[in-house]
Amino acid sequence: MDQDALEEQILLAWRTNARMNEAVIEAVSDAGLGCTLSKRGGRGAGGELAHMHTNRVWQLQKRAPDLAEGLVIYDAKWEPVRAELLASHRASADAVERLLIGQLRGEPRRRGFKRGVLTTLCYFVSHESHHRGRILLTLKVSGETLDKTATYRLWDWDRT
Repeated sequence: MDQDALEEQILLAWRTNARMNEAVIEAVSDAGLGCTLSKRGGRGAGGELAHMHTNRVWQLQKRAPDLAEGLVIYDAKWEPVRAELLASHRASADAVERLLIGQLRGEPRRRGFKRGVLTTLCYFVSHESHHRGRILLTLKVSGETLDKTATYRLWDWDRT
């Protein structure tokens, strides 16, 4: 596979993952954003989404500090607002995309994981998939499940 084809596939995989996050943000109810399974005041579904964005920013601060500039870091106690979550996720997804492509192209100040750009991509996708799963479980147990169309969309990566 040549460099351009690899870059295209990396971008496609990352953008699909990012759209899955947006689909959850758009589909979860306002009540669902506040749902939590924690008995000690831990983060709820909205807090998980905020954490996903904030983790991207933390990673960017270590790996490509200029790409983290201007991105919000949410306090763990922040009460999520859907529009702000969407805007934040879109901004940090764009920054991570620039990190991935910069790392692939060997650009300076684009330090991904030592084992390469695919490991960097897999880290972000794995972390975010873990939290999407936690969100879906929280919503299910709380009786605030996503509608079937939204749920199926999360697994239809060929169309999303």
